[in-house]
Amino acid sequence: MAKKYYWLGAFLVLFAAFCFALKGIFIKLAYRYEIDTISLLTLRMGISFPIYAFFAYRISSKNDTARLKIKEWVGVAVLGIMGYYIASYFNFWAFNYISAGLERILLFIYPTFVLIINAGFKKKKVTGLQLAALGLTYFGILLAFLQNIAPGEQKNVLLGASLVLLSGLVYALFLVGSDNVIPKVGSQKFTVYAMIAATIPIILHCFVVNRLQIWHYPPQVYWIGLAMAIFVTVLPTFAIAEGIKRVGSGNASIIAAIGPIFTIFLATTILGETISPLQIFGTVLVLLGVLLISWKGKK
Repeated sequence: MAKKYYWLGAFLVLFAAFCFALKGIFIKLAYRYEIDTISLLTLRMGISFPIYAFFAYRISSKNDTARLKIKEWVGVAVLGIMGYYIASYFNFWAFNYISAGLERILLFIYPTFVLIINAGFKKKKVTGLQLAALGLTYFGILLAFLQNIAPGEQKNVLLGASLVLLSGLVYALFLVGSDNVIPKVGSQKFTVYAMIAATIPIILHCFVVNRLQIWHYPPQVYWIGLAMAIFVTVLPTFAIAEGIKRVGSGNASIIAAIGPIFTIFLATTILGETISPLQIFGTVLVLLGVLLISWKGKK
């Protein structure tokens, strides 16, 4: 029973990693129909909202559910807005300028940001192995990134890369902050309420930009929005929460390391993106560095 419990958790983490890998593919496909960034993000979160609202109702209706204090409500809301609105918006925006494969490589270095933030603000000691892993990770990023810079596209690629790194930094702050909130609130309750909190400013943002005029696109856009809501948002958020519960955050981070490989494969087969041997080598270095950081942090 213990083995089945663990392996089901491992499968859920792997499933979540695959679902998250689909995000860039769906965004790139949607952008072919000239939809703007905030409209696409609004479709994704707007379709997801009723599902999270239903689970929020189920959670709140349980008699054994502990009531949150105002401070905890504020913490969940702020973190949700950071992780699921601000970080997501920067990430969606970046896809206007860079490939899905490069985005996933760049975004996957957020564990290095977590390490640096914990060292700076929580005074957690950084070991020699972790410093070496940081160097390895950023060297791999450099190799993967250099291949994408062409003389006529350098400005756009640099802008896209900067947006991805900014997204990763905000998401790292979200993860560090959630470390203190999730144990008090619970992982599923935190996910549900944080996603609901993030949906509100996303809709307001869309209203300010285009008065919520998001219903004039071809039908394919709405099918993509529905797929993103189910396979990139709802299913993986619940799967990763349950998977971490079963296998632990350290093991989950190692299993999820296959995510960029999924994205590169899907981007090559579906979007027709190309990847060079130098990019593959850079990706391997990034994954190795992140795995070392995750493993050492767990130890």
